[in-house]
Amino acid sequence: MRPLLPLTFALLLTACGDGEPLSPPDARLPDGGRYRGQVVDGLLQGEGRIDYPNGSWYAGAFKDGQWHGQGEWHGSNGEVYRGQFSQGLFEGLGELTTPGSRYAGTFKHGRRDGEGTLKQNDQTYSGQFKDDQYHGAGQLELADGSRYQGLFANGKPNGAGVRSDAAGNRYGGTFVDGQLQGAGTYDSADGEQYIGDFKDNRLEGRGRYESADGDVWIGHFKDGSLVGEGELLGSDGSQYKGGFRDWRFNGMGTLQLADGSQYSGGLRDDVYQGQGRLTQPDGQVEAGYWANGVRIRDEQGKALPDPLDLALLKQGKLLDEALAKVPASVPPVQLYSLVVAGDGQQSVFMREADYVSNMLKVRFGAYGQVTLVNHRDHMADRPMATRESLARAAKVLAERTGSEDLVFIYLTSHGSQDHQLVLDQPRLQLADLSARELASALAPLKNRDKVIVISACYSGGYIAPLKDDRTLIMTAARPDRVSFGCSEEADFTYFGDALFAQALNQTDDLKQAFELARQSVAERERREGFEASEPQLWAPPAVLAHWQRLRKQQAETALRNEAQPAAGAQAKTPRAH
Repeated sequence: MRPLLPLTFALLLTACGDGEPLSPPDARLPDGGRYRGQVVDGLLQGEGRIDYPNGSWYAGAFKDGQWHGQGEWHGSNGEVYRGQFSQGLFEGLGELTTPGSRYAGTFKHGRRDGEGTLKQNDQTYSGQFKDDQYHGAGQLELADGSRYQGLFANGKPNGAGVRSDAAGNRYGGTFVDGQLQGAGTYDSADGEQYIGDFKDNRLEGRGRYESADGDVWIGHFKDGSLVGEGELLGSDGSQYKGGFRDWRFNGMGTLQLADGSQYSGGLRDDVYQGQGRLTQPDGQVEAGYWANGVRIRDEQGKALPDPLDLALLKQGKLLDEALAKVPASVPPVQLYSLVVAGDGQQSVFMREADYVSNMLKVRFGAYGQVTLVNHRDHMADRPMATRESLARAAKVLAERTGSEDLVFIYLTSHGSQDHQLVLDQPRLQLADLSARELASALAPLKNRDKVIVISACYSGGYIAPLKDDRTLIMTAARPDRVSFGCSEEADFTYFGDALFAQALNQTDDLKQAFELARQSVAERERREGFEASEPQLWAPPAVLAHWQRLRKQQAETALRNEAQPAAGAQAKTPRAH
């Protein structure tokens, strides 16, 4: 704000000859200003107006040659002030508008001072000012939706306060020059919480962090991560105490698992590494040297067979046995299924695959089934999900089914932006499954009506390479959107839960079931603050009709089966005489 020069000067009483559209000035000032109003003893007094050569002007009360009392000032650059003046300066209540800003509040000696509200550019501040800066208690809101409420000093958050962002995450504590420092709290929009020390807005020092699922980390944090000695209390009842690095178990520690087993020894990136001792729930002890979670030497240092080697030797037999169990079709119409759980790092995919396989058998009468599963604990007893095993399964289904049959295919895993379905078995390097490769693997089934459901991020990108008049396709997301629910402890992904655990238990109609699932997922994502995944559907009428024929036939068969035992019982009943 430019200083307002006092107007204490002797007036030159001259005639006005500049042709202004106002009445002639009563005085012309030394700086070229033209005054209209009362002059007493050579000083401006009472109500009046001054117009300056640069286009600025003042109208209002004067006292002893100075702006004093209620008035209005218009600057040459568009500034406007309306309010109280004292000795030529803004003083008391007033409103100042400049290009890009507006302030309403109190002034002192020409500066914003006291209570007021300032709106400028991308922010709004309401609270206390001192010497034109935010100072004292106040609230600052930015255009991006973030907000700070608390104490200010020298124009920045300084002192106790709470800051929140547009997503609803909140930081509370003591701020220094806008940064959270020392003891404070963090509460995320999805239920995570941290209580402890901060440095420059980051978790730094001693603290306690609790996830939305109820897992609790306690220990020393550095640059936002748990490092050094700490403790984890799992929501499933597991406990760990020992070394951490970047939130993961690293160093020596003791881990008590939810199943009752206990491990003591070395760990690296959450897996057993180095000398350690594992006690199973039944009391059995496995001690020795561990590498990548596998015991490779016993306590005496003797080399042990690698479970991976043993499992690989079994895989061929496991797949052959699974495919041999697929029966050949019998009239009139049969349902076959192929279910794939792709990522063996998380148990949710295996749980979901097993539920879907069982549902297709029990509720929808699947006649022949193949389930391929990747899981870190089941490599030795279940056929793996690989591109080759998938292709072989499709070939066998094509051979065992007839043209009148239906094939239901379900794939659940992680997915990538370039539309690759993750096939991952820990300690192996499996190639992921692209949309084009999936279409190629399923090519033997081109003459079969199929229902393909894919629960994965970006799964909408699989529709174009797979769709035809004999293939109904449901996906958990648009080609450019993620889907949700992939966690170790979950039983279902969001889409898998909505479609199989809910919708298909309410209706046999595939199109109606998809719509119910789509609505359920959308509501859950809105409730939890996620971007909508927008599940997709490609539904050829011929496949929908084929599915309805299958369900009608199954219902008629069930009725006949119920009627036959009743008829047999009636035939054996003696006739009354």
